[in-house]
Amino acid sequence: MNHDLHEKISVLCAAAKYDASCATSGSTGFKGQGAASNKFGTSLPMGVCHSWTEDGRCVSLLKVLYSNVCKYDCAYCVNRASADIKRASFTAKELAQLTSEFYRRNYIEGLFLSSGIFADPDIVMEKLIETAKTLRTEMGYGGYIHLKLIPGTGEKMIREAGLWADRLSVNIELPTEKSLCCLAPEKSKKTILGAMNDFSCISGEFEKTRSKPQFLSAGKTAAPWFAPAGQSTQLIVGATNEDDRQIINLTSSLYNKFSLKRVYYSAFIHPGNNTDSRLPDNIGPPLVREHRLYQADWLLRFYHFSANEILTEENPFLDAHLDPKTVWALKNLNFFPIEINRADYETLLRVPGIGAKTARRIIETRRSRSLSMENLQRMGAVLKRARYFLTAAGKFIEQPDDPVRIRRLLSNQDGAGLQLPLFDF
Repeated sequence: MNHDLHEKISVLCAAAKYDASCATSGSTGFKGQGAASNKFGTSLPMGVCHSWTEDGRCVSLLKVLYSNVCKYDCAYCVNRASADIKRASFTAKELAQLTSEFYRRNYIEGLFLSSGIFADPDIVMEKLIETAKTLRTEMGYGGYIHLKLIPGTGEKMIREAGLWADRLSVNIELPTEKSLCCLAPEKSKKTILGAMNDFSCISGEFEKTRSKPQFLSAGKTAAPWFAPAGQSTQLIVGATNEDDRQIINLTSSLYNKFSLKRVYYSAFIHPGNNTDSRLPDNIGPPLVREHRLYQADWLLRFYHFSANEILTEENPFLDAHLDPKTVWALKNLNFFPIEINRADYETLLRVPGIGAKTARRIIETRRSRSLSMENLQRMGAVLKRARYFLTAAGKFIEQPDDPVRIRRLLSNQDGAGLQLPLFDF
């Protein structure tokens, strides 16, 4: 590897590390234009970029910027136009070759590609598309590709990007238009949401085409896939003064309007070379808050909670010491206890310490026999939390009679506000 390319890798990989939006969920391999049986590379429905998946596996992604040259001067960004940093840019051929070589050497399992806005959005997007297209058509790469959509890019470019990438994303960055105007005046919430809406509409068109009888019939050429892993976005947490309720309401709206696969939350990291008075003091990233937002997001996506059940006007911030489902349970003790031998699936999901898999196991197992608390623990329930909210054949472990006492006990178990794992193994 020549010295110039090595330096570009160092600069542009470091410049990309603040983007948290990286996942391959929903994609099992490239099926787009010109895909042939001799493609190399697989795309597993797991997390990426040195992330831990739910089953504990660590996977890797080449997460890089095409260029860190940017004409925007967003106050929170390390690559902003006024930052005194080393600048570099790849060519599409360089980046495609680099991805191919890294994959063949088993360094990575996919590519996450974004860029600074060094020119008109369509020009920048064209370079990202060229990289993905070169990988697919010239190098025969069939693995995972995630492209970042550049706000302001046209529908034609979005349509083209989706033919070569597994997932597309456009970062909403900050929760409100007011915050964008303050910290990123060149960006517009309307433009960002417009790109999300364009993706949603185009994706719907492709799904409708693929469902037509002529494409479902045997022997017919399948319609092309459009970004089969869907779209995602990222919110920066703590750069501005919005409360958690505003963030969760926005998240719920994005899921409902644009069918996003994921909203990622990135704790604000103060750019060390920036003394902008608009930014909060450099007191460290709010990691516990970020973690609680992910837990609340989980409730929205998998546990069928609504945003106004998680947070209210009277309580607009998530609890630092307890997960949001336990907080909801303590505020709604009249909903409990739940009898595990009779409760339906939706009701079981409301019980702290019972996840979606455990709830399904309970429903399945009790078809043939009555369940006890010992059975429940073997099925994966976390009884240190669930014990206060359940009965088995009418029997309690502990009655939910004192929410203050239960909160104190669960807060102690919870590590008194320390960051927790997202998943109960």
